[in-house]
Amino acid sequence: MKQIPYIRVGTSYYKRVKAPTIAGHFNDILVHWNMETIKQDHGKDLLSKIPKFDGFTCIPNHLNFKQEYLGFYNIYSPLGKQPKEGDISKSLEFVKHIYGKHSELGLDYLQLLYLKPIQVLPILCLVSKERSTGKSTFLKWLKEIFDNNLTYLTNDSFSSQFNADWANKLLICIDEVLFNKEELTERIKYLSTTNINKLEAKGKDKREVEFFGKFILCSNNEENFIKIDANETRFWVIKIPTIKKEQTHFLESLIKEIPAFMYFLQHRELSSKHVTRMWFTAQQIKTRALIKLVQNNRNRVEKELASILLSVIEKFDLKTIDLCPMDALLALNKTRVKTDLTQLRKLLKIDWKLSNQENSNKYQKFMIWTDGDMTLADAKGRYFTVEKDFLTKNFDDMMTEL
Repeated sequence: MKQIPYIRVGTSYYKRVKAPTIAGHFNDILVHWNMETIKQDHGKDLLSKIPKFDGFTCIPNHLNFKQEYLGFYNIYSPLGKQPKEGDISKSLEFVKHIYGKHSELGLDYLQLLYLKPIQVLPILCLVSKERSTGKSTFLKWLKEIFDNNLTYLTNDSFSSQFNADWANKLLICIDEVLFNKEELTERIKYLSTTNINKLEAKGKDKREVEFFGKFILCSNNEENFIKIDANETRFWVIKIPTIKKEQTHFLESLIKEIPAFMYFLQHRELSSKHVTRMWFTAQQIKTRALIKLVQNNRNRVEKELASILLSVIEKFDLKTIDLCPMDALLALNKTRVKTDLTQLRKLLKIDWKLSNQENSNKYQKFMIWTDGDMTLADAKGRYFTVEKDFLTKNFDDMMTEL
């Protein structure tokens, strides 16, 4: 018997249709359908045979997908390809290119997407100033694996209050991302760890839905495509190298290997353990690209002060340097960087997490003269101690830019 293409959800009718794509594939979508039209096309007897559901739900499952859960229609899309053992050499080569020395963790990330789609995962950021790196190919490959459960957004569409087109997706990919507003950063940070979101469509009331989406951001701007601070643990920033030898039909080769790659992910043993809410530890996903991004998000006062302190440390061959907020203010005034004692105390205590002496003690105070020369002199105060290792680790790359 031919399958009935219609369903009734609540009191509304829908038709399941296959929408053709440029690539020659078909996307299964639901389209609103009028009851009178169904009668005209098929007769009224068909209405009693149409499957009926109480409402919509969205439950992701790639291994044991079910279209119906307790009388509710599951709008999550089943994957179009089935696992089958085979060659995955191109796929492993590509994963190694994208993730570099983190390739095993990269495979874990893809495996968790496939086997545990509701598991919270870091915000994956692929960055590179260079062209022909494979960032776009990576997104296209994931689209072929996860089909309709992956969607592309622009900066504007993510900023929009309407999110009905992506609130139920597994992967939300934003290419050429540039979040220069702090509220956008806070929004994506919140969504990356929450399991609840407010779905809003034009002309309809907001409603609460379960949220399991993972974000992938791509950008040609390595230094400040998003505003994050030094304590952020939700971002996995990877700099993608250029492809040494471009292969014209590389994506087609990857697509052919998808069934075998799915089989591999299904049977592979994870190399990491579930120890944080985002599975990976902050140390595991810490990269040079992340450090560079954090450094470039620091404000001018912080970078200028760090540069001055590094210069003093190198001139006098020190391991640590002591200073009071007033010392820092006087030094920064020489560079015409505007600040005040309140901001400097906050920087030292909160941003750098330093503690000053409980009592006024002797220390070596640094001074900068009008000709740029530096000297050390005995002084007394409730000073802070800054270690050379802290400065070189967090600010050494900035010295050439100031």
